[in-house]
Amino acid sequence: MARTLIGAVGLAVLWLLMSGIYDKTLILIFGVISVATAIWLGRRMDMADGSRLEYPIGVFATLNYLVWLMGEIAKSNWEVSKLILTSSEPMHQKLFNVPFTQKSDLAQVVFANSITLTPGTITVETEENCFLVHAVNFSDGDMEALEDMDAHVSAIETSEAKKNY
Repeated sequence: MARTLIGAVGLAVLWLLMSGIYDKTLILIFGVISVATAIWLGRRMDMADGSRLEYPIGVFATLNYLVWLMGEIAKSNWEVSKLILTSSEPMHQKLFNVPFTQKSDLAQVVFANSITLTPGTITVETEENCFLVHAVNFSDGDMEALEDMDAHVSAIETSEAKKNY
């Protein structure tokens, strides 16, 4: 029941933030109907297959990570903007492997997406125990920054996830 309530509140907040409409009664009713339908369908799918998606990550650790990631994205945006605006410097594009230490699939997805969210880099492919990454302007510090990001993502995993995977 708590999971349903948290899901409903999360969807309602997301819907309100994305719609930006708070004063039109009909639109708010449509939002309530949308949230209720999504929750109903989700519960019905849980009953049909009997499996549940477990989240082997800590809530507060994830929030801390997201704050840290926003700072990293801002720094990377600045660097990529400088690179674009000062076109006199040659770019050093490179494909390279980045090993990951996450045990759960969810944390690996968070790490791969975090790499892609950071301007100038994109996760191209998942390989055994590493990601293939493309960098627009590769430097020696990039590997250290990615190792730091890997450590931050690994820190959001719960101890239960580390045991089970």
